[in-house]
Amino acid sequence: MPMFKLGLIINPIAGIGGSVALKGSDGEGIAEKAMALGAVAKSNDRAKQALEILKPYQEQITIYTVNNDMGEYTAKALGFNYQIIHQVDQDKTTAQDTEDAVDALLAQNIDLLLFAGGDGTARNVCAKVGDTFPVLGIPAGCKIHSGVYAVTPKAAGRIVELMVTNQLVTLTEADVMDIDESLFREGVVKAKRYGEMQVPAELRYVQAVKAGGKESDELVLQDIAADVINKMEDELYVIGSGSTTAFLMEELGLDNTLLGVDVIQDHALIASDITEPELYNLITEAANGVKLVITLIGGQGHIFGRGNQQLSPRVIRAIGKDNITIIATKTKINALNNRPLIADTGDGELDQELSGYMSITTGYNDQVLYPVSSPE
Repeated sequence: MPMFKLGLIINPIAGIGGSVALKGSDGEGIAEKAMALGAVAKSNDRAKQALEILKPYQEQITIYTVNNDMGEYTAKALGFNYQIIHQVDQDKTTAQDTEDAVDALLAQNIDLLLFAGGDGTARNVCAKVGDTFPVLGIPAGCKIHSGVYAVTPKAAGRIVELMVTNQLVTLTEADVMDIDESLFREGVVKAKRYGEMQVPAELRYVQAVKAGGKESDELVLQDIAADVINKMEDELYVIGSGSTTAFLMEELGLDNTLLGVDVIQDHALIASDITEPELYNLITEAANGVKLVITLIGGQGHIFGRGNQQLSPRVIRAIGKDNITIIATKTKINALNNRPLIADTGDGELDQELSGYMSITTGYNDQVLYPVSSPE
């Protein structure tokens, strides 16, 4: 099983003004004023509550974090394996420190960014992450209007636990909200939406189910196809082999090579049952970018190396991991019995690069995070 790479950022002064009626920690001099009034920072204690849930899985987790009380002290106190990825020099941490830490952690290909703070911290994270990467907030501030936070610190730990133990975790988009603290201190509540981020939530089998609780495959496949088609732009789309991708091609009204690789652009078929050299030449000459849509082999879980050798290491590298879309029904994923997906490209270095957690489209605007492993 791949090691779970957990990014951790703690805003050490989040919410420090709450206990002394300063309504938060945002603003010049507020943290210092709060401490002068006897306030005690509690965000590290809140983060500790979340991470204690994960102590039974310490051998499966590496925490990537920031020095001192922005993550290091808590990870070390609980006995986790950790690496300091970003250094903060000054004792007084700032919003810029948080944003710089986000950049440093994302460069480590972490699986999830866990952060402790309030709405101001969520804004800082969103400024760097946007809606492109899964995050989860540990509530530690005075203002928790954003939907990116778990309801309690322990709830945040439980959600991460689901991911570490390979349970299906649905990704949902949640709003990042914040209020103007200067107005709030005057009794005026003025909230503003600053964006949205992807947040892991507990599994929700809400969409397209039969009375018995099982997915209706045809309805789910229609939803999956609709999601992919709705997001198609003018890039080149490489469509891998398999019955799930075949359904996508059927919904597009295009001929499909069930056991081969096809290429489409602007909803039109431009290459059928293409060879590896032809495919490589095509994607390296693509002017508007390339996307790859693949599925997994039912029962086995291979996404590369079984039935799609046209997707060679050089082809996959040319496309890039971030441009790969995996599609599958939750029924198909559950049939793996928590076994990871397998990337067996024949290139051990590439297999390692593909390992970790990847998003799988399982319906319309419905994705789950699932582990990918290299062959053992």
